[in-house]
Amino acid sequence: MSTTYSSTRGSPNQKSLSFSQVVMTGLAHDRGLFVPDTIPQVSLDTVESWRGLSYADMSTELLSLYIKDDEIPKGDLRKIVTKACGAFRSNDVTPLVKIGDHYVLELFHGPTFAFKDVALQMLGGFFEYFLKKGHNGGRLAVLGATSGDTGSAAIAGLRGKEGVDCVILYPKGRVSEIQERQMITILDENIHCVQIEGTFDDCQDLVKLAFGDKEFRDEVKLGAVNSINWARVLAQQTYYFWSYLRITDDGSKVVPNFSVPTGNFGDILAGYYAKRMGLPIGKLVVATNENDILHRFFSTGKYHRRPINKTISPSMDICVSSNFERYLFHLMGDDCDKLANLMKAFEATGQITLEGKTLAKAQSDFGSAKCDIEKTIETIKEYKEENDYMLCPHSAVGVSALKQLNIATTSSVALATAHEAKFPDACRMAVPNLPTPP
Repeated sequence: MSTTYSSTRGSPNQKSLSFSQVVMTGLAHDRGLFVPDTIPQVSLDTVESWRGLSYADMSTELLSLYIKDDEIPKGDLRKIVTKACGAFRSNDVTPLVKIGDHYVLELFHGPTFAFKDVALQMLGGFFEYFLKKGHNGGRLAVLGATSGDTGSAAIAGLRGKEGVDCVILYPKGRVSEIQERQMITILDENIHCVQIEGTFDDCQDLVKLAFGDKEFRDEVKLGAVNSINWARVLAQQTYYFWSYLRITDDGSKVVPNFSVPTGNFGDILAGYYAKRMGLPIGKLVVATNENDILHRFFSTGKYHRRPINKTISPSMDICVSSNFERYLFHLMGDDCDKLANLMKAFEATGQITLEGKTLAKAQSDFGSAKCDIEKTIETIKEYKEENDYMLCPHSAVGVSALKQLNIATTSSVALATAHEAKFPDACRMAVPNLPTPP
């Protein structure tokens, strides 16, 4: 049987749901997030048996540990994943390249040149598959908020999909020009972009309010495309397995570290689940810009909300990380009552403070580092001059974190989350004469 899922906040009617239910629902009706009731385990022998597979075939094997034939027959799952991977410009989908003293996992070879393409191409396929099977009466209204990359990647994954309407909210003046163009120039009838006065968090609050309105939610058949949708976190686990296989292709016994530019915590959370499945992973490094609520938490135990600073890595300009609730649930020993009390207090005060053994456990799960604008520019400049390699400002934050923690070695992988051409104004601060964009 397939893995089942329950809300982090424990409502009785939000327990033991199927994969199709959590994909189509997105946010749990008690405002919690869906987490797997059990995390499938994978042996090193099994991982090793995937070494010679294509990205699509390896991903199918991994996802089939969660999704059995009672939800999606394996042949159909392979078709969904293969079609999603076919949208990428690289046969490797997410190539692993050696740059300087460490590795970089290039996650920007999809339709919108950002890491979110990996998950959203698959999510679009899952939506289409379940709607054709009659779920939701064949209709879904997807509502999402974006700080830049989610919106364009969601649109690329959902444009023209039968039975799906897609509405994306984005903050005025807080996405790059290219990110905005990738959203507003798509003219498919099922795509709708709405510019909001405010920040990403204001957009996300509107999404959460909509999901909290039962009458509205049920009437329009609301679904989620943000990383609150479990399918995105699940799909993102694939490139942790892929990069492990590629970094050990030479027969070495490397246990890789991963540094992940982090805003909403979904990308690095996928690494956490991969590690819990049994994948050999060393340090998982949360790399933040000046909006460093996560770095402050992993350093001091203080998850305290602050106003957003506008930076040159706008996709990380987030002061509340949507996916962090999933990790807090596990940190609380999978105790939904403890988690619900924590979130209630946070919603009232904007603060969570943990200490003692709980904080020590969090610090054993994740490392962290903060990279400000000056360090970001320095890192982009350094890598262009020394390696003839361009980093986007978000990717530079991840590379800087490796260096700050002194683990920029052949055992470490920095996730490159977007192509530098999406952020020319920021990159030009470091490299005046930019490479010709693709």
